[in-house]
Amino acid sequence: MKIVFMGTPDFAVGALEAIVKAGHEVAAVVTQPDKPKGRGKEVQMTPVKLCALKYGIEVLQPVKVREPEQVEKLAKFQADIFVVAAFGQLLPEEILRLPKYGCVNIHASLLPKYRGAAPIQWAILNGEKETGITIMQMDKGLDTGDMLMKCVVPVEAEETGETLHDKLCEAGARLIVEALPKIERGELVPEKQKEEEASYVGMLKKSLGLIDWTRDAVSIDRLVRGLNSWPSAYTYYNKKSLKIWESEPIEEKTDGGQKPEETGRKAGRIERVEKDAFYVGTGKGLLKVTAVQLEGKKKLLVKDFLLGYPMKEGTELG
Repeated sequence: MKIVFMGTPDFAVGALEAIVKAGHEVAAVVTQPDKPKGRGKEVQMTPVKLCALKYGIEVLQPVKVREPEQVEKLAKFQADIFVVAAFGQLLPEEILRLPKYGCVNIHASLLPKYRGAAPIQWAILNGEKETGITIMQMDKGLDTGDMLMKCVVPVEAEETGETLHDKLCEAGARLIVEALPKIERGELVPEKQKEEEASYVGMLKKSLGLIDWTRDAVSIDRLVRGLNSWPSAYTYYNKKSLKIWESEPIEEKTDGGQKPEETGRKAGRIERVEKDAFYVGTGKGLLKVTAVQLEGKKKLLVKDFLLGYPMKEGTELG
């Protein structure tokens, strides 16, 4: 098939690679404009652009893809289908109608659950046992189009946002390559989404990572894992931000039928320090912390962190 591919971040690269290797003709790649990043504010190409250039594919980077001149450019490619993966802009009806087989989206959830910008991380934050990929026929709404194919991806107990991202990236690449010939042959039956089952998740913000120690340890651990590697979960230690990179919820053991909240433990207080971990009181249970990063410093295992910053029991975080 003759394809125009639209995507921007790392998540979309696997699908573009798979489509090229499957022998399809990628006439053009559309991605977001290059942006300055990092402390030096050097302008960096998007991951999808770098991949496209490797294969010698023409790259378009419109600020607004809905502008008439951009729609005209896309029409000239006369593509059979547009494949979209985390592009970052909503497509107007003028573009949706251009290709013979319309526009399909590789979405990182089992629609209609987790429509929106950050379905990977929210699956972990909400304690889901499974998520997946949906190949969807796009319409003018946000992830509201008919579903064409799905595959389920389990969410493991120690899954992080980064590891789940990589698993879903691979699953999406496999599924789109499987879907394209079936779309061309008319073998897929579109399935309407059930609006009553729909949920939306917004973009991740750094403020989401601030740990509320009055929450239970299980929820805080999900926050740590779900926001790894960005934007990360964090607290404050000696007036400096302290990112928590690795943790484990620990159920409190009490004697004499005493309830956890009756032990006198305070949320956010360091209750115990060992050579390779420290334990923080929460609204329910303890959080065992094994890897951290102090503001302005590199990520360290707690056993190494404690050599330079000896924590004491009773110290309060937050």
